[in-house]
This record gives sequence, C-alpha cells and structure tokens, in this order.
Amino acid sequence: MQEPNLTEIVFASTSAVYGPLEGPLHEDVGPLFPISSYGAMKLASEASISAAAESFLSHAWICRFPNVIGAYATHGVIFDFLNKLSRNPGELEVLGDGNQCKPYLLVDELVDAMLFIFGNSSEKLNYFNIGPPDIGVTVRGIAEEVVRVASPGAGIRYTGGDRGWVGDVPRFNYSIAKLRKLGWTPASSSEQAVSAAVRALWNERGCRL
Repeated sequence: MQEPNLTEIVFASTSAVYGPLEGPLHEDVGPLFPISSYGAMKLASEASISAAAESFLSHAWICRFPNVIGAYATHGVIFDFLNKLSRNPGELEVLGDGNQCKPYLLVDELVDAMLFIFGNSSEKLNYFNIGPPDIGVTVRGIAEEVVRVASPGAGIRYTGGDRGWVGDVPRFNYSIAKLRKLGWTPASSSEQAVSAAVRALWNERGCRL
C-alpha cells in the first residue's frame, strides 16, 4: 500500500473523548471511555493519528474542542432553541432538566487558538484542550438568554432527566492550563460567548435588537 502524501495534520477533536469523567480534565487523564458515538470516533481518530505519527507523519496537532458557538451556525443548542421559538413563540421546550453545564467558546476564538497551537508547539504529537476560562454555563441559562432576546415572556418547559439525549455528558469541566502555559488565553467567558452567539444568530434572521 502506498503511503499517503501527507506529513502534517491538525485535527479537530472534541471534549467528548473524555466521557463522563469528573473535572477539571487535563489532557493526560485516563483511561478514556466516551459514551457517545461521536466521542468514540474522535478518540479512534486520535489513536490513528498517534500511530501515523510513529510511521509517516512528521508532526500532528490534536485540538480538543468545547461547545463551539457563534455566527452562521447550522446546528447546536442556540440554533435549535431559536428554531423552536420560531415555531412556537409562546413556549420553549428544553431537553433534560436544564442543569446540564458545559463550556462554550466563540468560533473565531477557537480558530485563533488552533492557529496559535500550530505555530507555537513543535512536538511530534501535540494535543491541547481549547476552551474558555470557566466551568461553563447551564442549558437553563442559555434557554433564558434565548427567550429574553427572541421571545420575551415565553415559557420554558423542561422534559426532565439529567441529560438531553443518549450519549449526552450532562456536565464537564476541563483544564486549559496546558494551553495557557503555551501562551494563549481566551478573551471571552462561556457566558459572554453565549450572549454574543445568541445575538449574532438572531440578527442573521433579520431580527435586529
């Protein structure tokens, strides 16, 4: 078999590789047992990249993402909430009990972090958590912000349970100490990122604040 004509790779991975481990999670915690197919496939991809670094890659960078939000989104919690309110402005259905808590980062900050990692880390295999400087915001907080902006006065109905779907990790908190040590620090908190993303997506729908 002919080897791929590839010497370097920057891979978009995910915090979902950690599964339900309690945080703050650093990059070398383990063993890793993701509970979603998405996380499992990302972890398998990381393993393949590690093997490739042993055989034909000169360098590899693995970037583990938090929940990424911002303008021009085509999916995700804020996008889904806005769609639900457009169908029923009087009530927002929220999967789970609303206490799920996760970190959120604006997409432009994520790209900035990836470029920084690529330009400033030179090990054969480089791997970093990328995220905000906090433990995150709750789904309840996101729902309340979306309602406040898009449909003031709408009720919020929670379906119950500690998670939204099969494979959902209700709460996670991981460390970005390694990335901070490299020299990159996020500008926005999770709360600030959510607020900016809600407004960006609302404005894209032609609904100016």
